[in-house]
Amino acid sequence: MSRFFINSKAALVGDAIDGLLYSNKHNNLARLDVDAQIKIVVRNDWKQDKVAIISGGGSGHEPAHAGFVGKGMLTAAVCGELFASPSVDAVLNAIVHVTGENGCLVIVKNYTGDRLNFGLACEKAKKMGLKVEMVIVDDDISIPDNINPRGIAGTLFVHKIAGYSAEQGAALAEVKTAAQGAVDAASSIGAALSCCSLPGEETSQRIAEGKVELGLGIHGEPGITTVDLTGCRDLVDLMAAKLKACLSCADAKTAVLINNLGSVSPLEMSLICKDILESELRDNIHLVVGPAALMTSIDMKGFSISILELSDAHRQALSAPVETEAWIPPLELRQLNVVKKAKVAVNCAFEASENTAAGFVVTKVTQALITAEKELNHLDSLVGDGDTGSTFAAGARHILALLEDKNLPLNDTGALLSMVGEQLAAAMGGSSGVLFSIFFTAAGRDYNQHGNTVTALKAGLAQMMQYGGAKPGDRTMIDALHPAFIAWEKEGLQAAVEAARIGAESTSSMLTAKAGRSSYLSSDSLQGVKDPGALAVERVFASFKE
Repeated sequence: MSRFFINSKAALVGDAIDGLLYSNKHNNLARLDVDAQIKIVVRNDWKQDKVAIISGGGSGHEPAHAGFVGKGMLTAAVCGELFASPSVDAVLNAIVHVTGENGCLVIVKNYTGDRLNFGLACEKAKKMGLKVEMVIVDDDISIPDNINPRGIAGTLFVHKIAGYSAEQGAALAEVKTAAQGAVDAASSIGAALSCCSLPGEETSQRIAEGKVELGLGIHGEPGITTVDLTGCRDLVDLMAAKLKACLSCADAKTAVLINNLGSVSPLEMSLICKDILESELRDNIHLVVGPAALMTSIDMKGFSISILELSDAHRQALSAPVETEAWIPPLELRQLNVVKKAKVAVNCAFEASENTAAGFVVTKVTQALITAEKELNHLDSLVGDGDTGSTFAAGARHILALLEDKNLPLNDTGALLSMVGEQLAAAMGGSSGVLFSIFFTAAGRDYNQHGNTVTALKAGLAQMMQYGGAKPGDRTMIDALHPAFIAWEKEGLQAAVEAARIGAESTSSMLTAKAGRSSYLSSDSLQGVKDPGALAVERVFASFKE
């Protein structure tokens, strides 16, 4: 079974390019059609009047490289198959078709296939009389003393700075110098919880649960070390320390690029951003690019951090506007904006008071729910997640404890209902706690207006139904509460006891639940089983049976 949305592996890259052409926001991209096996994305507004900037490599790193084609950055991107360098012919055709008399700069990441294929294409283009220069990006600092570092996300700094220089009309030699200056000033390191997948190939499982691999390559190459994932901040601190050590001086000004390697969620990337900007690099960071997926490794669960030591020229180049699909304008590092306000809370003001009849009712209700705890849990295990009894009993024990501590306004029914509503939201937790809080809060408000207990309880039920979305017949506690309150109002409490029993019993023959966890079950699972909430109501009313 495929882990990818594809039509065929062979068509994947071409299809993805066409999707970009359809959707890019500036409508300034075209596919250079020279051969079915050659995939080149070019600016459709290019006039060959300035130095051309070409980059590329294997696909699977989207939006790199085609997402950075446009005015102010790349003139063309040469796209190979997944993690495979484009052919010499593909690179040569890109050079020939976009290069004018001002020449062309080719930007290559430091991988053997790219160096060789792009390099040979450059030499062939020179033989044809074209002015071509090449720079090699080697920003990966993960392997100490590596004489041949890889090129990773710091390459995007080079694209931007070279593209800016070319856009200003600089000569080829000046553009190359600007690009090489960015190469020399860039440092990057990545980390991942899992490796990437490739269509038709088994996914590597070399990174164990609870571990993170540091310094792995953008093609899934193994990292330099595997460490315990004790927390994001610890990991970021480790990476930041390595990057800090690359700076020319302790107070060097930098831009930071925060890159999602493929499948890290936006929530996690925001956390990673915070930890990076609060790391030991904080005093060095002046510009921030991202967090975003900028140079990915298909679906790798990881991220990389790239820094660029800023000169005035670098700052100007990075901040200049471009017309590309994927570049994100850098932001000045800012302080957190926090608006301090007093916490708003609507608390029920009351004075504890005694009332024997009210205390009797509270005792009856709470003890009925506590006694039914196991019965309700068992029933809920058949149609829910098995905790209805525990949830109801938790709320009952809390209210009973307040009663025993003489901390309830028993002589003020409106305040008593409101206070119970306030307490249950926290004591019960979950949706049930909120529903009962709504019920009792609304009932308390109505009682204060009309002074009638049954009318108040009906008003509370109406609000519970409005916010909870359930109604009679939906196989919930409402099927017992609703008829019980109607009977109570018309015929008295004992009629309500019987109505609650009949209502609860009716849920056992309802084969479709329209609310709660039971709504996910089949009719076979519901047949003959009472709704646990309805049974809880039945047990409460039954405790008042004469």
